Amino acid sequence: MNQQYPSQLFGKAVSELTGLPGVGQKTALRLALFLLRQDKEKVERFTNAINTMRHDIKYCRVCHNICDTDICPICANPHRDATTVCVVENVQDVMAVENTQQFNGLYHVLGGVISPMDGIGPNDIEIDSLVKRVEDGGINEVILALSSTMEGDTTNFYIYRKLAKYDIRLSVIARGISVGDELEYTDEVTLGRSIINRMPFEGK
Repeated sequence: MNQQYPSQLFGKAVSELTGLPGVGQKTALRLALFLLRQDKEKVERFTNAINTMRHDIKYCRVCHNICDTDICPICANPHRDATTVCVVENVQDVMAVENTQQFNGLYHVLGGVISPMDGIGPNDIEIDSLVKRVEDGGINEVILALSSTMEGDTTNFYIYRKLAKYDIRLSVIARGISVGDELEYTDEVTLGRSIINRMPFEGK
């Protein structure tokens, strides 16, 4: 049975909030009531921040991380090691690795992993642009820092096959991360050690 609301406008707001990940109808109702009780100026700042984020955020043309300019601050930083590239699934994983403070190279955000069950193939993520970066030269090592899931391992192997002909070191983060774990939920100490203790990728 659908929840009835005294205001159609309020009901529409609740309905939109239920579209957020992890937000059910009860949580959406609490959030809508909370926003309704706030000063109009505060709510306007909130909605303006969301609108500005959606319309103005860019994706780095080098690594595909989110940023406010054409090139993200990490890629633009001359003090980073541009010869080492850490391949991650998404933006959250960049943040997770950065929080370890154990990595000083650059990143490459795939924007997903190969998952035939979900209809995601190699051409749907940023693998070709990674190959192009390696092909252009200047990269000595590519670190595969994908989640230790079946999809992550499949993507690792596909990238290994694509990069095998280039004279670079291809490594994978140490399995201090449990099989099946998502990278963004791994604690910083374990993730940091996994980056430091990375191993050559054997492609087996």
